[in-house]
Amino acid sequence: MGELADTGRPASGISENLYLRISSSSANGKKIVILKIVLPIVACLLIFTCIYLGCKSRGKSSRNVQNKHKLKHLNASDELGNEDTELPFVGFEDILVATNYFSDHNMLGKGGFGKVYKGMLESGKEIAVKRLSMGSGQGVEEFRNEVVLIAKLQHRNLVRHLGYCIHEDEKLLIYEYLRNKSLDAFLFDATKRVVLDWMTRFTIIKGIARGFLYLHQDSRLTIIHRDLKASNILLDAKMSPKISDFGMARIFEGNEQQANTKRVVGTYGYMSPEYAMEGYFSVKSDTYSFGVLLLEILSGLRINSPHLIMDFPNLIAYAWSLWVDGNARELVDSSVVEGCRLDETLRCVHIGLLCVQDHPNARPLMSSIVFMLENETAPLPIPEKPAYFMLRNQEAEDRRKCMGRSDTENGMTITTLEGR
Repeated sequence: MGELADTGRPASGISENLYLRISSSSANGKKIVILKIVLPIVACLLIFTCIYLGCKSRGKSSRNVQNKHKLKHLNASDELGNEDTELPFVGFEDILVATNYFSDHNMLGKGGFGKVYKGMLESGKEIAVKRLSMGSGQGVEEFRNEVVLIAKLQHRNLVRHLGYCIHEDEKLLIYEYLRNKSLDAFLFDATKRVVLDWMTRFTIIKGIARGFLYLHQDSRLTIIHRDLKASNILLDAKMSPKISDFGMARIFEGNEQQANTKRVVGTYGYMSPEYAMEGYFSVKSDTYSFGVLLLEILSGLRINSPHLIMDFPNLIAYAWSLWVDGNARELVDSSVVEGCRLDETLRCVHIGLLCVQDHPNARPLMSSIVFMLENETAPLPIPEKPAYFMLRNQEAEDRRKCMGRSDTENGMTITTLEGR
């Protein structure tokens, strides 16, 4: 229709529209190509969205289950409050790999509530893993204590907690790893005790005292450890002491000074008389345990050393007898006696006897103990005779007399009745 137009040379001043006629099959073909590209993309996006939402939902559900499982074990008692733990949660698989699946070769030791294993995380950090014995009814409370409570304590003389794990029946605590292990491994070993010269022992004594001063007074809560002993003092590479194992610990809040329990826990020999016999405990209970440990560090003898039982009921009675007779220097371990200062050792014996006095009010507070240890001119009160000495020394004396009579010729007499 009409003249052909040369589109290469449009007419000047004339604006024209150009219309093209194409077949319907070509237009439909382009739509099909677009659909072939768009539909797969949309489908992929929908699939990825569903997968993401499903994973997120499962993760949330898993976390909820895990949190419920943790809360089941970490539900704080009245004395702990309702505060959340600040320790990081460590995966069970990570701990298995770190400890070589709890290999016996990695075991560092074992106690009343489980075993301790050495481990190494993927980052290369060495750790110690405390594995609570499965089925231990008492262990759940101790585990909760350490997770909820001790995570909030930070001091150079307290062992550092790094995390915890709950997996089905498994309950695990992760600590910093200390190569020198515990104090008793050196103190009561005839070959290793030479490493503990007098300066090292004196430093350990003062470090333990400062750690307990923090627990009793300087932390925001008053913490009663209740299980101080040589095996619960760990030593770092520089032989600095770190107090560990807070499973038995209790909190005092506000103006609370003393508590009573029907469940006496701890280690006999280190327990104060009022706690062992009546269940009463306070900061002075820890003071008593510190006094026992101080005398052990000085002498290298256990509280109930076998070769002392023949003459004295325990180390406390032995120390008291030497101190009264003016022979306190004889209490000092023979491996360090030549290299120690007489005034420091005598002062430590004196402080130890002040700590193990029978009545709690007679024992000094940790603040006073630290002051007496670090100030040579600080006056020291006269200690009272320890209860164990008074109650049991007569039995030992009677036993010695009996043994003496049995070893002496004509030690027995026969009385003959005669009529007058």
